[in-house]
This record gives sequence, structure tokens and C-alpha cells, in this order.
Amino acid sequence: MESLWTVLPIFAPMKPIYDFSTHLFSTLAKIATGTNSKLGKLVDGRENLFGKLAEFRKNFTAPIAWFHVASLGEYEQARPVIAELKRKMPEYGVVVSFFSPSGFDHVSNKSQSDVDFITYLPIDTPRNAKMFLGILQPALAFFVKYDLWANHILTAKKMKIPLFLISASMRADQIYFKVYGGFFRKILESFAHIFTQNRETIDLLEGVGIGCTTLTGDTRYDRVKQISQHPKSFPEIKSFVAGKPVLVVGSAWEEDMDLILPFINTHSEYCYIVAPHDINVQAIEKWQKRIVRKSIKYSEIGKNQSADVLFIDNIGMLSSLYQYARIAYIGGAFGKGLHNILEPLAYGIPVVFGNLQKVTKFPEAEISKNQGCGFSVSTEKEFEEIMGELEDPEVYQKACSSAEKLVSGNLGSAAKIIQSVMDQIKKS
Repeated sequence: MESLWTVLPIFAPMKPIYDFSTHLFSTLAKIATGTNSKLGKLVDGRENLFGKLAEFRKNFTAPIAWFHVASLGEYEQARPVIAELKRKMPEYGVVVSFFSPSGFDHVSNKSQSDVDFITYLPIDTPRNAKMFLGILQPALAFFVKYDLWANHILTAKKMKIPLFLISASMRADQIYFKVYGGFFRKILESFAHIFTQNRETIDLLEGVGIGCTTLTGDTRYDRVKQISQHPKSFPEIKSFVAGKPVLVVGSAWEEDMDLILPFINTHSEYCYIVAPHDINVQAIEKWQKRIVRKSIKYSEIGKNQSADVLFIDNIGMLSSLYQYARIAYIGGAFGKGLHNILEPLAYGIPVVFGNLQKVTKFPEAEISKNQGCGFSVSTEKEFEEIMGELEDPEVYQKACSSAEKLVSGNLGSAAKIIQSVMDQIKKS
């Protein structure tokens, strides 16, 4: 079979199949227009996309560095690189495109330093890609981690736009590394350079003949360190915790709360701050009913209600809440995916999280465990045991020191990326 693939041009038959699938998705998605579903927002948000982009470009004549991200998490990875680009290459404007409505909505509703324009990426058809890039005319293009859209990347390559992939973290089970993945490898081959999070990604890429790579690490370390150095201040929460040891539960799902609630009910020495993954009042009220101790929502905190458990019922606070924590529990491992454990680690505190279904998708979890600042649990008993172990001052301090060492040892990724990009631009 392998000899057949060396004779037949894989790229030719796969491209029409890919294009057909994107056209079909675009057509079917329009059925959701006007609904409040995620798919409906994805379609409605792209209304007049090209008109808005053309209006921006008409009035903005500086060269453009275009960053594409899937959603909010990838945008956070891009932010240190954007800031470094603006610092070292101030003549460039920055445009950020999103695929996900949740990421776009969250970011576009607030002023973003160093970003000149925020847009959706159009559905990845050949026509859309040509129109988008024809209007935007970027001088540089950056894709973050994994959200790689074939037509936009291949069209940019044809237009001789330098393409860079940053914070790449790849796995052997991805289609790029399969015998039938020739078309998708063409996407990776289009990048002028790929900056990776780990050595394993470089080995995988070199195994399929892609050599323009550099190990620069995960740009999230730069970002979480920035946040931890300048967290938002919440005087009302400082008053709420009143000097007691705090367990912050970040991005809590039902499975996480099932594990944690028994501990909350039996350990009055802590006070608790719980930030749900989704702000769902019904879910919060259901959890409140299962807690034997007094609990309140953040929206009620100004009513001078004393309580031991605080539920955060708005968004945008979590990354700064860890400043009040002695220990953090990070949710999502039992379900959709582990939330960002680097945020609490940047504050120099240990993190606890559920046993992961797919360990390779979240390499930072295994790294934190090996370093001694991350702890995974499967049951209520295991969670209680870990919390008990961390009561030992020596064990706790060792975990805190490991967290600080892990983060400080991985800083500087953004600076390395931009310096490499600048060097490559000078050579071209």
C-alpha cells in the first residue's frame, strides 16, 4: 500500500473532497441562521464579514500581521507574541481572526491592547479564502497551535505571504502523520517556520520531512506570568476570604463538583471560591442545595452576606482569582478537556485536577505532575488524601517552589519567536 501512495498524487483527490465538505458545512449551517445555538451564532456572526474587513482595510494602510486563533484559549497563547511583535515591529498593525463564536464574543466586547481589528474567519472554501486574503493583504500570517484551515493557508502560500505556526503541539495519532495524510501534510509544508511546544512535535514533523522547526515552548507561560504579576483587584473577595486558606475551583463541571462537594461539606477550615465552566444559574443553585454550609453568588456579595462558599456568576475573573488561593482545583479533565492549569501555577500554588482521558492533549498536566506541583485524582477519597498531604508545610512549600520553577523556566517563548521571524524577514 505504501508504494502505491508514492506513485499516486495524494494531494489531487483529497482536495476536492475537502472543498466539498466545507461547502456542504457552509450550506447546512445556514439552516441555523437566527437561532441562539452555537452554530447559529457562528453563521450570524459572519454576516457582512467581507464588508467590515474592507472598511477597516480602506482606512488602515500599515502592513498587517494576521493572527488566526480557534477560540479564547488560543488567543491567550497569541497575546504574548502579539505584544512582542508590537514592541519589536511597531510599524505593523495586528488583525486577529477567530473561528469560534465564544472566543470572538468574549474578546470583541472589550478593548484589546495591541490589536487593531478583530474578525471572524470565513468558512474555509476556496472562494472565501481568496476574498478574505485579497482584502486583508497581510504581510505576515500566524496560526496558533492547531486550527489549520487548508484553503486559507494554501492561498496565503500562493500569495507568497510568510506563514508561521506558533505553540504547535502535535500527536502521532493526528492525520498529518498517517499514510493517507498527504493532503494535510501539504498544509504543514506551507509554513515558513513552525515553532513548537515540545521536542516530540519536532520529531513527528521531521519524520514526515518537515524540517523548518524550532523548539520555543508554550507561549502561555509568558501570558500567565503577565497576568499573575498584574491581577485584577477584588476588595470584596479579599474581605470575603478574611485571611482564611482558600481553595479556588476553576472551570467546574458537574463531574468535578461531584468529587469536591463532599470535601466542602466536611472541611470548614477552608473557604471556597467556585467558578463554573458555564455560568448557569440553575446549575449553581443545584450545587448550593447540596452544600450544608452557607454559600452565596458573587452578584450577591455586596449584600453583606456572610458565607463560606462563593460561586462566581460572571465571566472574566478566574485568572485573577488565584491570587487568593492556597490551592487550586482545575476542572474539565473528566469531560470536554482540562482548563488552563498554568494560570494558577503562575501564582506559585499547587494544582489538583481530574485524571485525564487523553493525556497527550494536555502535556502540561503530566509536566506539572513530574515537577511536583500538579496532582491528579479520580475519586473523592483521592482528592481528600491529596488535600491532606498538602497540609504538611514542607510538602506544600515544595509544591509551591516547583510551581514557581516550572513557570519561570519556561518564559521567553514569545521573544524567541519574534526574533526568529525578524531574522527570517531580513533574509528574504
